[in-house]
Amino acid sequence: MSGHSKWHNIQAKKGKADAKRGKIFTKIGKELAIAAKEGGSNPDSNSKLRDVIAKAKANNMPQDTVQRAIKKGSGELTGVNYEEISYEGYGPSGVAMIVKALTDNKNRSASNVRAAFSRHGGNLGANGCVGWMFQAKGQIVIERKEDMDEDEIMMQVLDAGAEDFIAEEEVFEVITTVEDFGTVREKLEEQGFEFLSADITMIPDNTVAVDMETAGKVQRLIDKLEDDDDVQDVYHNAEFPEEFEG
Repeated sequence: MSGHSKWHNIQAKKGKADAKRGKIFTKIGKELAIAAKEGGSNPDSNSKLRDVIAKAKANNMPQDTVQRAIKKGSGELTGVNYEEISYEGYGPSGVAMIVKALTDNKNRSASNVRAAFSRHGGNLGANGCVGWMFQAKGQIVIERKEDMDEDEIMMQVLDAGAEDFIAEEEVFEVITTVEDFGTVREKLEEQGFEFLSADITMIPDNTVAVDMETAGKVQRLIDKLEDDDDVQDVYHNAEFPEEFEG
């Protein structure tokens, strides 16, 4: 699994998330509402809701905003019914891409996603056209601090049930199965770890190295998609050059 992700890409995404804090809260709010609607508003008995609450915490989402989203999902407050949809296609230079959306209007979402692909050198394809190139995994990113012993952290992570441990210059990346994600995250939380991010993600089996020009085109498409209120996440198999700043 190593090599599928570079910290500067995660860092760039986090920087943009910080700049678009309100939009990020809106997206997580939708996830909270969906989780509460499907499994109830009590996180003790709803593991999916626990995971999304942890994601909200990692993004510094205010507690009252979290609770309001949960109440909308459970029906205690009036809310909107969202539907989960996935889109698949190819970006510039054939980069494989998966777009996850939560929407109350499928026609609007499909039209917007298709337009973004066509205007930025990509093509929206049929479901399944690139999905086979990715695996759903849990991904936890821990900031690497000077007093941390890499071998000790690795043992703690693997003992918690993680599938893989990747040590990078600025972070430790923990990979889990989807089924074990919540358990591993909770065990690491109990041991005092703080997360830069903790989420279910789509990890490509193989990455495709792109040059600076293509990286810029791919990033512009990602930015356009992520600016759409219906789009929750964008996944791709491009490996950007180390010097690319996004």
